[in-house]
Amino acid sequence: MSLRTILRPRRARTSARSTAVRISSACGWAVRVGSSTSSTREGKRCRRTYPDCRRTGETALVLRGHTRRRLTVRIPVALIAVLALLLGQSATAGPAAASQSYPVSYHRFALTAGEGTTVRSGALTLASSGFTAKTYADPYLGTTNTYDVGSWISTEWTTGFGFSELVSSWIAQTPSGTFVWVSMRARRDDGNLTKWYTMGIWASGDGDIYRTSVGHQGDADGYIAIDTFFAKDHPMIGYQLKLDLYRLRGLSASPSVTRIGAVASDPVNTKPYSPSTTTMTQDQILAVPQYSQEIHSGQYPQYDGGGEAWCSPTSTSMVVGYWGNGPSKTEYGYVLKDYPRIADPWVDYAARYVYDYHYQGAGNWPFNVAYAGARGLDGEVTQLHSLAEAEQFIKAGIPLVASIAFTSNKLDGFLFKSTSGHLLVIVGFMANGDPVVNDPAATSDATVQRVYDRTQFEQNWMTSTGGIVYVIHPASVPLPASPLGNW
Repeated sequence: MSLRTILRPRRARTSARSTAVRISSACGWAVRVGSSTSSTREGKRCRRTYPDCRRTGETALVLRGHTRRRLTVRIPVALIAVLALLLGQSATAGPAAASQSYPVSYHRFALTAGEGTTVRSGALTLASSGFTAKTYADPYLGTTNTYDVGSWISTEWTTGFGFSELVSSWIAQTPSGTFVWVSMRARRDDGNLTKWYTMGIWASGDGDIYRTSVGHQGDADGYIAIDTFFAKDHPMIGYQLKLDLYRLRGLSASPSVTRIGAVASDPVNTKPYSPSTTTMTQDQILAVPQYSQEIHSGQYPQYDGGGEAWCSPTSTSMVVGYWGNGPSKTEYGYVLKDYPRIADPWVDYAARYVYDYHYQGAGNWPFNVAYAGARGLDGEVTQLHSLAEAEQFIKAGIPLVASIAFTSNKLDGFLFKSTSGHLLVIVGFMANGDPVVNDPAATSDATVQRVYDRTQFEQNWMTSTGGIVYVIHPASVPLPASPLGNW
């Protein structure tokens, strides 16, 4: 075996098992997949509780990855020709050049003063005046309060292609009595603007409001499926983001936002899948702690009950723990009181503080990144074109939370036969390019890490979510170069 390089984060507090276990279809996982127990749990997972079984409020249930195939946007032939030329010109831009041809654009906006807002030390906060008084009635907490509200609207970002999907993400701090409201409007290909769509109403805590996505926003231009804007029968060519900063009247505290951005894409050409070539020359595995979601089954029904429903907070907890920013015992102490013999109580803590009360699940993508941000990290939701791009993050010491989906028996070694949406952590690569993952769909912490087949994993990832990842890291740790502008 070639030399394995183990990289440790600058501030990691928790040591991790660094040995990857290759699991074949003959192992106990395959036996478990074929059992009646696993098939029953699979049905439960995809019916409601699994984080990526997305209910839109318009269509009752949207399965992440399958919806994507139904929302093909027709782009003018001339635009397709221009895109092909542009993508062809960028195909030689370094070792992580895209394997998939669909366009992706991530843009982080510069923060500037707005109405009742100002910028202090790089963060957007409430100013000393210029607020608007607004009332917010929380539909889940049952409270109604009056707030001082300041707003900020970004410049318009033109993507350079017609996009059909958009996910925004943000990093913010929300002291008690404050929250942020994130909105987006898009520019249609005919030049007209859409309405403002709510992308999320968010606070790091749950004492004042319950963080939530918003349903029933669909119109002729598009709709919001939990955290994602989907265009309808025409593409969008640009967009703006809006932040409303809320503070209870009479308080002096202010929310602060240090990052706001979005990834826009048109992932209609992920089939046929085009495999990437690895850039790895030796094994490289990051020392990311290993946590199982399955050992939390039945815990905290009010936060979707653990087990299969908690792949996202479990994955996020692994990355937050890797950087040494996990909650303290003082913070998660209530979990130990509720479940005295529990392992990994920080997973339960994370599930509570990423929970989306409209969606009734812990799998809201930007809420997970925002949770990490509230704990002092930086991050974004974006899309990669290939595992070759993911390899550049591993080389930079940055693990990735990836969202995948696949139908029956298309990922050897996975705990279940299939999934309509699952999140796991890419923690490294073998020299031959096979990804090493910390997959929370495991029966114990000791069996979380395994190696998946490169072609199977990449195809499932690309053709289901278009390469969605959470990129979570300290601001002091730079990201690798992005030749194609997708992070």
